[in-house]
Amino acid sequence: MDNMYDWNTLSTLAGASALAFLIVSYTKRWANTWWPKVLGTDLYVVLVSLIILIATTLVTNWPPTVAKIILALFNAFLVAATAGKMSDKSIKESHKDGELHE
Repeated sequence: MDNMYDWNTLSTLAGASALAFLIVSYTKRWANTWWPKVLGTDLYVVLVSLIILIATTLVTNWPPTVAKIILALFNAFLVAATAGKMSDKSIKESHKDGELHE
């Protein structure tokens, strides 16, 4: 399975961001029914990213420590920002007359 996710891939910025982007894309309608609107989608992506990073930390860096969990929290913001940029490029970028516009 060389082309599928593994724990080491998920522990990279690219792997975690891509998975966070996909999870949020598939669950945002459902999350809109219970996620507080005042928190916005941005913090929902941070939560999803944190869950991904804590899971990868638990699997690849056993035993867990407070420092590793805090680092996962900080990295969750970076992963969420990268996933947000993926969303901007794939969904929100405007297309006019068959040309791509940034």
